[in-house]
Amino acid sequence: MNAERSQWLQTHTIFRDLPETLVAAIAPCLKEITFEANRRLVLEDTPPDALYILRSGRLESYRTRRASAAQVTELQPGTVIHLRELLLDEDAAQTMVSLTDCGLWRLDKTRFQELAEEFPALNQDLSRLLADALEEVSEQLAYEQERQQALLPYRMTRVKRGVVGGSRYAIRLRQNIREVTRLDAQDGRRSPVLIFGEPGLGKDNLAALIHFGSANKAAPMVRVNCETLRSQDLFGRGEQPGLLEWLGSGTLLLNNVQDLGDDLKAPILRLVESGEYRPVTREGEAPMPQKTSPAWILMVSEKALPDFTRVSAKQIKSPPLRVRKADIEAQVNYFAQLLCRQRGLCKRRLAPEALRRLQSYDFPGNLTELESMVERAVSQSGQSSVLTEEVFWAEEKQSRRFRFNLFKGYPQLRKFALSPWWPDRINYGLTLWLYPIVVAVLMWGPQTRDQNFALNMFWAWWWPLILLSFPFVGRLWCAVCPFMIYGEVAQFLSLKVWPRQLQGWPRAWAERWGGWILYGGFAAILLWEELWNLENTAYLSGWLLIIITAGAVVCSVLFERRFWCRYLCPIGGMNGLFAKLSMVELRAQQGICSASCNTYHCYKGGPAEGEGQATGGCPVYSHPAQLTDNRNCVLCMTCLKACPHQSVELNLRPPGIGLWTSHATSGYEVALLLLLLGAVFLHRLPALTTLLLGDARLLESWSGHAIAAIIALFLPGAIAVGVDWVRSQLQGTGATRTFLELAYGYLPLLLFASLAHYLLLGLAEAGQIVPVFWATWGLPMAGGSLVAHPAVIAFLQGVALIFGAFLSILLTQKIGRQSWRKLVPQHGMTVGFTVLLWQLIV
Repeated sequence: MNAERSQWLQTHTIFRDLPETLVAAIAPCLKEITFEANRRLVLEDTPPDALYILRSGRLESYRTRRASAAQVTELQPGTVIHLRELLLDEDAAQTMVSLTDCGLWRLDKTRFQELAEEFPALNQDLSRLLADALEEVSEQLAYEQERQQALLPYRMTRVKRGVVGGSRYAIRLRQNIREVTRLDAQDGRRSPVLIFGEPGLGKDNLAALIHFGSANKAAPMVRVNCETLRSQDLFGRGEQPGLLEWLGSGTLLLNNVQDLGDDLKAPILRLVESGEYRPVTREGEAPMPQKTSPAWILMVSEKALPDFTRVSAKQIKSPPLRVRKADIEAQVNYFAQLLCRQRGLCKRRLAPEALRRLQSYDFPGNLTELESMVERAVSQSGQSSVLTEEVFWAEEKQSRRFRFNLFKGYPQLRKFALSPWWPDRINYGLTLWLYPIVVAVLMWGPQTRDQNFALNMFWAWWWPLILLSFPFVGRLWCAVCPFMIYGEVAQFLSLKVWPRQLQGWPRAWAERWGGWILYGGFAAILLWEELWNLENTAYLSGWLLIIITAGAVVCSVLFERRFWCRYLCPIGGMNGLFAKLSMVELRAQQGICSASCNTYHCYKGGPAEGEGQATGGCPVYSHPAQLTDNRNCVLCMTCLKACPHQSVELNLRPPGIGLWTSHATSGYEVALLLLLLGAVFLHRLPALTTLLLGDARLLESWSGHAIAAIIALFLPGAIAVGVDWVRSQLQGTGATRTFLELAYGYLPLLLFASLAHYLLLGLAEAGQIVPVFWATWGLPMAGGSLVAHPAVIAFLQGVALIFGAFLSILLTQKIGRQSWRKLVPQHGMTVGFTVLLWQLIV
């Protein structure tokens, strides 16, 4: 046995250079011991008690106090431990831990000292060996430093995160990762693995999870981008080593292998399959001999590639976020907590309505997009502990084609929008004082349109002009609306008298019920208008204005900003609906907002910043970068004034383009559309009754009038719903668009039919405003009148109806994105409504 030990020592250790007599003297003194895996053999800075020789297994040595990847060393069989420390009487320099079950030979310190006394030449020979070993270590250290320097640009040193979530997809992904980490090495190298999935899923992080969870975790891991990879960088050139040679038995991550060039694909496939490669040579030089790499190769791709699937032992598919909706809450909470911890903020909680909004979105950018979205949401939420749905908005998806920035093309327009004139000086210098005069004239002046200028302005001027304005400026009227001017005045005065914190908006309740309350209010107004003849009764029209103003005042005293405008105002609901057809839109450049802004003053309000002005934030709590239609933008330009980055744009666009590109449907909004369509028929109730019944005697009694009014108001919408049911039955499972989507196709017809109705008042009575003004004060009706010929009025009404029907059919086709044959029922309904309205109006 002693002879076998002596032979092993001379073959595998540094004792090979000692005289045979010394080796023969050392061999019998060695005691064989076993050492289990994951146990500490030596503790740094403690006196060594013995000399150890590693016979089998693997040890790891490192210095705890200044540990780094470069200082962790794996010890192989044949390593002599503590020789230097015993010769120089020093403490142990490093801590040593067993990576596997180890077999060691132990020579006690006292026995080592006895041998040194017994053989005087032993100290001299061992010192020479130690000097040679130190020189070898120095060379190895220099090589290791050069190796680390070469690997540094490609190193992956840690895992960013684990697989977050508890869905079946997340559980399966974790199981796949665990299976791969347990793959045993075969023929000196581990089997290659392919990870594939859509962009933004953090597939390189999954590869890091595999590496750092495996037995290969102590070895370095490097990542190379296949799109920019050069063969000489990976394989080396001539005698110059490449990345594979420096890497050794570490892990190589080939990122985006689908982008490999044609010249590299075959060598990479050979490397993955067999580990063999050939260094690059210059033209004219003899080919280099083939080499074999023991590196573990992990591959990442955006799709399953047959060639690489064939040579990989395991394939892992990373599921997209759109199929992992159950994990979104956990992902958001993880990202939010990470950000809050980094920034020293209070913990954020995800609101239920925000979760629903996120789960309704498909996340084309997957986890990368979600992480960016959460980062913006945390920044935008300020000191709030709740992340509401308003602070989450998606990356820009629609192209910016067919847009012209009016602020850029006409700088004077931008200058006016930034000035105090819009809208504050107009609101508080003119509208604030003019509005009560109008209401007073309605309440106490003459009661008919031919003698009351306020009633004339309301019905013959305001209605035609507001309808004409919708296709051009959208919801601009709401920026100068007197209802909210008095709401803001009441809010200001109440806070002066009773300082307090105004209530936040009950968003969940308002989103669910606000639109239907608005719908009910508008239905009541329309029936009141018809049954009590508001068009020609001044004091009732005055009461209508007072009631709407009272709603604005009450909501402003209770809630912050313009809660009434966004959720409950009947006029605001109508304006928001028609604003979808507008040829202008206010938007912000999402790239600028996400990259440059971290204050969100346009949304939250705040002090002046850069060229931005101090504002109270958007009055209806809309962020211009997250708007997808014009419904919740009143063009007050608060966001423009607050923005220090020139991100806000006023774009000229094709009218109504959002309805077939980025539009989100709403049940109450479709109900309001159908209600307003019924209102056109309601306004022509005597003519409608005569057309259907032969005369209008039904309207002579109040009850008959009320029944006929209700039927006229709601029946057209019911018919439209019934016709769409027929369409869906005819198409069966092939129906790709719901009624909620297609119903918006009636919007142009509704707008121009309403305009056709009010054209009679506008062209026949608006021109009499001067004599009516004098008549209001009891003076002779002096002044000229401008009245259009009945034939001209009828012609313009007919053109409006035909134009509205044409646009409705065109818009329905754009929304439906189907053959016109599949949409014949709705097109037929549009034509039918138009023909009937022609009979009633023209």
